[in-house]
Amino acid sequence: MIDRTDPRFTVLDGRPGKIVAVHLSYVSRADQRGRRPAAPSYFFKPSSSLASSGAEIVRPAGTELLAFEGEIALIIGEPARWVTPDAAWSHVASVTAANDFGLYDLRANDKGSNVRSKGGDGYTPLGPELIDARAVDPTTLRLRTWVDGDLVQDDSTAGLIFPLAQIIADLSQHFTLETGDVILTGTPAGSSVVVPGQVVDVQVDAGSHSTGRLRTTVVQGGRSFDAEIGSLPSVDDTQRTEAWGSSEAAAAGALARTGDHAGTGHSDTDRPVLAGSPVLAGDAAHPVLTAELRDKLSRVPVAALSGQLRKRGLDDVTIDGVHALTPGSRFVGTARTLRFVPHREDLFASHGGGQNAQKRAFDAVEEGEVIVIEARGETGSGTLGDILAVRAHARGAAAIVTDGGVRDAEAVAAVGIPVFTAGPHPAVLGRRHVPWETDVAVGCGGTTVEPGDILVGDGDGVIVIPPAIAEEVADAALVQEEEDAWIARQVASGHPLDGLFPMNADWRARYESERNA
Repeated sequence: MIDRTDPRFTVLDGRPGKIVAVHLSYVSRADQRGRRPAAPSYFFKPSSSLASSGAEIVRPAGTELLAFEGEIALIIGEPARWVTPDAAWSHVASVTAANDFGLYDLRANDKGSNVRSKGGDGYTPLGPELIDARAVDPTTLRLRTWVDGDLVQDDSTAGLIFPLAQIIADLSQHFTLETGDVILTGTPAGSSVVVPGQVVDVQVDAGSHSTGRLRTTVVQGGRSFDAEIGSLPSVDDTQRTEAWGSSEAAAAGALARTGDHAGTGHSDTDRPVLAGSPVLAGDAAHPVLTAELRDKLSRVPVAALSGQLRKRGLDDVTIDGVHALTPGSRFVGTARTLRFVPHREDLFASHGGGQNAQKRAFDAVEEGEVIVIEARGETGSGTLGDILAVRAHARGAAAIVTDGGVRDAEAVAAVGIPVFTAGPHPAVLGRRHVPWETDVAVGCGGTTVEPGDILVGDGDGVIVIPPAIAEEVADAALVQEEEDAWIARQVASGHPLDGLFPMNADWRARYESERNA
């Protein structure tokens, strides 16, 4: 039965049969996420999630990551089944603004279905006005989103990976798009977290036509989820980064939040990267460790880097007590950190199981990164085994460094990823450690390692290089290596060390002359 009196469905003149949402569709969003799909993918939202302009959205007690996504919504007019892209737009009756809200605290529990994370009451505001699809060019629709009056999203359908007509045609291959069905066509870059008290506006424009502003106000809910009935909200560093849009935004949001701690579900054991961390100094487009810098560092021994760092006043930058599980191992990479705290039975019960910090670190490590594990020099238990080593290797990690033990040492060594450890130990994780948090500053082998620090390892050990001076240190070390090689040739030919190592003025002049010849 069509309900035309319910305010949730007023703009549609009735309750839609289904709401289909596109996962990732804008180039800007794909670039932000660092992945671009080869074909569109979808999920369903319940019609009970619809809301009108001016409605409130409730952030449940015990949660923190309610994120907006300004989107263009298509309302199907003529039913569509097996339509071609050329004919697809003729099946659209109207266009309007939408906000595809999501609660990232429940995202991991949903495992991709988005049933709970995206299906809450009020999580799909639509309106306030419809634009006749026949009056617009679907390739030139403009989408804008404001938070508290500040423009945060501004993109157009020209920036789509998949044209609107392709999305309609693709869906029609799988099921009939019926009159009144709604398609949410994805969000561009700029989606982020909102907190109680903030107001989100979304507007779609097509030339002189406009939907007007779709307004939603965020309010705090008083009811929390019941663990006796179902799974509870859970967040980690990955979900925070995805919800806020970037590591920088996640860190800034955590530091800027005032008076919003009670009932948010935020845990100090899973806080995001601090704003001052070097991990925030680069991104996919502007990496701290460029290919050129990586090549330079791969040609310089750790001993030479140590000498250059010492000249710059940095003595405490070696990770002491760790050795390569496989002789001859060498690596260069940026730090992805994991911290263990001393074992305590109740804490291991709450933090040791499921997708704990250890598993999250190995699932999140990116190509070229080094997993650095703080184990307090405690070697009486393994901090990783062969399965985790396989996972890190499969994700392209550069190495694993732990000042604790390694279980299944021979199998880990056979994986092929460089592993530097304080030694092997057969015991499982729960004997000495509790996996606690990721992507924070850690103490490993007597030195501090921040996320994003550059690490180099070889037969002499592992050294930590602050990213801000890495280029300078690498260049100086290469020069020193060339000079030392020349000195070694002179010594090998019979010259005494006096005046040659280090070079006096005469030897320096001879070296420069030969070098520039």
